[in-house]
Amino acid sequence: MGKHQKNSPSSTEKQRLEQEVQRTRENIAGLKSFMKSELEPSSGGEDGDAADVASDIYEREKALALICTLEKKLLALEYALEIERVGTYGICESCGQKIAPARLEIVPEATLCVICKAKTERTSSARRKLSLAPRRKMPPDEPK
Repeated sequence: MGKHQKNSPSSTEKQRLEQEVQRTRENIAGLKSFMKSELEPSSGGEDGDAADVASDIYEREKALALICTLEKKLLALEYALEIERVGTYGICESCGQKIAPARLEIVPEATLCVICKAKTERTSSARRKLSLAPRRKMPPDEPK
């Protein structure tokens, strides 16, 4: 299959993507509601002990991290819906091959086949390791 060959649109794929977008939006809204109602700092002053305050902070940060992850997923799902409208959903954006239906079933927002995704992850992992590696200091120039 060519790099820019269109995939035949499927109303089932579109419907599944739309349902996943809706579910993700509901999850985000639920987490935001949870944060407002359950994790709102008490206005009564020094009600809780240090352990309670630490626990609240931990729960708040965990909820914020989940919201951030879900918002990234939502953007990816909306992009997948857009490429579905164009007719290229299910085609790897890197190699142009068809993405396995089983992969799309598990990760409907996938835009890369398993092989290309693995290559991308290996490359980014290697870059991360290089950026975290300790830097060697160069010896100062010796006086002449």
